Amino acid sequence: MLLLSCLVALHFGAQAGNDKMITVNQLPAPSQQYLKQYFSAEKVAYAKVDQDWLDKDYKVIFTNGNKVEFDKQGEWKEVDCKYTQLPTGIVPQAIVDYVKTNYPTATMLKIERDTRGYEVQLNNRLELTFNLQFQLMEID
Repeated sequence: MLLLSCLVALHFGAQAGNDKMITVNQLPAPSQQYLKQYFSAEKVAYAKVDQDWLDKDYKVIFTNGNKVEFDKQGEWKEVDCKYTQLPTGIVPQAIVDYVKTNYPTATMLKIERDTRGYEVQLNNRLELTFNLQFQLMEID
C-alpha cells in the first residue's frame, strides 16, 4: 500500500508544473483580446501554458522583457513592464488617482491582482497593496 501511495504521488508530482509552449492564438479569447487592446505594438517572444493537476495559467513574454500572466479563464493576473510604464487603462482608476496624488513623479511598472486585491510596483521601488475596494493596505 505504501508503495502504491508513493507511485501515485510520484506520478502526480511529475505532472505538476508542466510548461508547454503555445501560440498566442491558443490563449483563451479574453487573453487574446487583452493583448490586442494593450500590447498590440509589442512583439511576442513566446507564450506558454503551465498546467498542473489542480490549476492552469498562461504567460506571454515580449521581446522587450515585459510579461503578462493570465489565469485559466484568460483574465490577467500580473502585468510586469520591467523598464516601461504600464499601458494606460490597465490599472484601475482609483489606484491611478492615488499614485498621481501621493507619488506624482512615479510611474507604475508592475501590477498583480488576486482574490484579495492589487499590488502595484512603482519605479521608486515602492510596492503599494490595495484591497478590492482600492483602499491602501500596505506600503513596502
